[in-house]
Amino acid sequence: MKKKIKSIGILKESRPDESRAPITPSQVPLIIKTYPDIDITVQPCDNRTFKNNEYSEYGAKISEDLDSCDLLFGVKEVDVDKLIPNKDYIFFSHTYKLNKETLSNAQGTPGMDKKKLLKSILSKKIKLIDYENIRAANGARYLGFGRFAGIVGCYNTLNLFLSQNNFQPLARAYKINDYERIKNNLSEVRFPNFKLLVTGDGRVNNGVQELLKYTNIKQVSNEEFLKSNFEYPVYCNLETKDYVIHKNKKPFELKHFIEFPGEYESQTYEYLKVSDLFISAHYWDPSSPKIFTKEQMKEFLKLKIIGDITCDVDGSIPTTIKSTTIEEPNFFLNTEIFSETKKVDGNLAIMAVDNLPSELPRDSSIEFGNGIVNEVLPYILEEDDGRILNSTIAAEGRFLKKYNYLNEYINS
Repeated sequence: MKKKIKSIGILKESRPDESRAPITPSQVPLIIKTYPDIDITVQPCDNRTFKNNEYSEYGAKISEDLDSCDLLFGVKEVDVDKLIPNKDYIFFSHTYKLNKETLSNAQGTPGMDKKKLLKSILSKKIKLIDYENIRAANGARYLGFGRFAGIVGCYNTLNLFLSQNNFQPLARAYKINDYERIKNNLSEVRFPNFKLLVTGDGRVNNGVQELLKYTNIKQVSNEEFLKSNFEYPVYCNLETKDYVIHKNKKPFELKHFIEFPGEYESQTYEYLKVSDLFISAHYWDPSSPKIFTKEQMKEFLKLKIIGDITCDVDGSIPTTIKSTTIEEPNFFLNTEIFSETKKVDGNLAIMAVDNLPSELPRDSSIEFGNGIVNEVLPYILEEDDGRILNSTIAAEGRFLKKYNYLNEYINS
C-alpha cells in the first residue's frame, strides 16, 4: 500500500561547502497551490544560498525537527548520524555505480563512507530515491545540475588560462553568484590565439558551449581543428561518436557503447597533440576507455591547461589525481613524475572542482527545483509512471532488485 505523504522536508546539507537547495523559496507556494494538503518544513541553514526568512515568507515552516516529515529532499549525501529511520529520502547518493573495482573513482562528497551510508539506510529501513536515476525510457535524465557544472567549469578553465598567461583574471564565479554578470564579464575579454578541445554531448557539454557563445572563441569543425592554423582562438567539440571508436572498427552506436563501453577505445590523441587547452565535459563510466594515457601525455607538448568537469579521480582523465575545492580550484602536475607540484613553467595546470554548480547556487537551484516541481513531485504524490520506482535504490531494509549488486559492494 502506497504511503500517504502529508509533509515535505528540505534538509540542511551535511557538506559544509554546499550552498545549493533542492527546492527554492519561490517554488514553495507552487507546490502548496498544487498540493494544498502538503506542509513544507525547512531545516535552518546559514550556508544555504537562500535565507531562512525567504522560505518562511513564501509559506514554509522553519524547524530543525523534521521527524514529522514523510519525504525529505537534499542535494548531496546525508550524514549517517542524521538519517531518520523509516523516512523517504531523495538526494544524490553517488552509489549506484559502486562496486569494489570502481570505488577509487566514485564521485560524491570527499571522505563520505558509502558503505556506511548504504548500510545505515538499510538498517534504518529508509527508502532512498536517487535523482541521478530519475530517467525517461530512453535513459535521459529528467533533472540535474549538469548545465551549470558545464558553465562554471568552462568559466573556471578560461579564468585559469588568463591567470597562467599573465592576463587579468576575472572575478570568481562564486563571488559573483550571478550568471548574467558572468556572461557580461566574459564577453568583454579578448582571448588570444589558441586551440581548445571539448569532449561531450550531454547537459554538461551544453553548458560549456552555451558559455563559449559569449566569448570570441569560435567553433570550427573537427577536421579544421586538426589541419588548420588560425589567427584567433578556436574550439572543436568531440561528441561521443568522435572521441571513442570500437576496437574492431564497427560502426558507432550510442546504445551499444553505453551497454558495452569496454569494447571501445579513445581516439582523441591527434586532437590533444594540437590543443592548448582541454575541457572534459563528457559522461564517463568506469568501464569506458580513458580519454588518454599517461604515456601519451608526453607527446601533448602544447597542452598546458585541463579543465576536468567530469572530475572522476583516477577516471577518464588520468591527470585528475585529486579533486579540488571552490576556494582552491586549481593544482599543478609534473607530468614527468605524475605528482602534484608547485606552479612553475612547464607544469600542467588543472581545474578539477567536484561541486561546480555550487559556485552559482541560486541559478542552479532554481533550474533544479523546477525539475523537481514538474518531473518528480507529481510522480511521487500522484501516480508513478515508473521513473520513481526505477530510481529507488533501497526500501524496507533491502535493495530493490535492480540494485541488488550493491549487496556485494557493502559486504566486500
